[in-house]
This record gives sequence, structure tokens and C-alpha cells, in this order.
Amino acid sequence: MKGFFSKTWLSRGLLLPVTAWNVQAALVFITWPEQFVAGFMLEGTPGRVAVQGVGVLFLMWSVPYLAALWHPGQHVLALQLAIGMQAIGLLGESYILATLTPEYAILAASIRRFIVFDAAGLLLLVAAWLVIRNS
Repeated sequence: MKGFFSKTWLSRGLLLPVTAWNVQAALVFITWPEQFVAGFMLEGTPGRVAVQGVGVLFLMWSVPYLAALWHPGQHVLALQLAIGMQAIGLLGESYILATLTPEYAILAASIRRFIVFDAAGLLLLVAAWLVIRNS
């Protein structure tokens, strides 16, 4: 396939939503942390700073996604690392959710959103890798 419909562009199309979600979450958490503090059952300055810290982590985690997005065929290792990171996130969040008792329903709802994001992201990343792996 050549041009816009190449394996590279198809892979980029699969990578783009995951990368955009990560960067968007990072910027929103850093810029408007007050909107998310309650969802983590936090409050005040410590809550604001904790949410902003998660935003900074999202930016850090975006580096391999951005490298893979730039050129998935040349940065296959970055794509594989992103897949590993996404899988760790999904497994870790699932474990954390399983340890919560019913009185933490608000926190559980926040964690479920991360699980949905990471599951969808993992599927997209694996699909991007499958497209590009034999290029």
C-alpha cells in the first residue's frame, strides 16, 4: 500500500487516539486539577498537587507513544514499550479496583474509567503493532 493508505499511516491512525488521550489527560489534569480531586477522594492543596502529579506522569508516559506515532515502522521498540506500559496500567488498575471495598464507590468509578481507557488503548496499540510488524 502506498500513500495515505500505507501500513505506516494505518498504524498511525490506530496510535493517534491513544496518544491524544494520554496528552489530553495530562494537560487537563495539570491545568484544571480541581475538577478531578473529588473523583480520587482527595481535597485541598494536597489533592490538587496529586492530580497535577498524575498529569505530569501522563506526559512522561507519552514519550514512547509519540515516538511510535512519528514513525511506527522505525520505532517498533517504542510501540512495544507502549504496549507493555498500557498492559501494566490495565492490570494494575484492575488489581487496585479489586481491592476496594464498597464504601469507595466514587474512587472505584474513577478507576473504572482508567480501566476502560487502558483496555481500549491496549487494543489499538496491539492493532497498530500487528499492522506494522512485518513492514
